[in-house]
Amino acid sequence: MQIAINLPNDFVVLQPINEIEHDMRLSYALWLFKNAKVTLSKAAELAALDIYDFLAECKKNEVPVINVSKEELLGELAGMNAL
Repeated sequence: MQIAINLPNDFVVLQPINEIEHDMRLSYALWLFKNAKVTLSKAAELAALDIYDFLAECKKNEVPVINVSKEELLGELAGMNAL
């Protein structure tokens, strides 16, 4: 599927078209992943990156990769200590 958007010319001259496309794909993939709309592997695929490079982008853009609250983590650790 292809989606087209119109950008003002003064934005397009700031960087090559292929870089704009990459940045838009990455931004959308990060948004989808952050909002739990897609898995990590699907987001990486959309961004045209391998999983490790996508994880690096998540870190750079402050997108959490592990969605566990402090309370959940402490509960898990307490359960492990009980064994």
